[in-house]
Amino acid sequence: MPASPRCGAKTRSSGACRAPAVRGKRRCRMHGGAKGSGAPRANRNARKHGRFTKDEIAERREIRALLGGGAEDVGGDEVIRYSNGLHARMRS
Repeated sequence: MPASPRCGAKTRSSGACRAPAVRGKRRCRMHGGAKGSGAPRANRNARKHGRFTKDEIAERREIRALLGGGAEDVGGDEVIRYSNGLHARMRS
């Protein structure tokens, strides 16, 4: 009788996990072989909110121009220029 395949996932002590792999999988139940474990298909966890797309940035600039705000968008940071020549950088 051959030995069952082992998980082999890297442990914190930099060794390999020696637990038996789940039938039909390459990892044990603790390292992703359990039913329902792992990332969902079409990974919804990695979706972006879209706030920094070109369209959104252009829309924010247009709104600021219409409102007469003295701010401009620079790489995700908002730079506000005051009438006295000073400016402040604010995180969006």
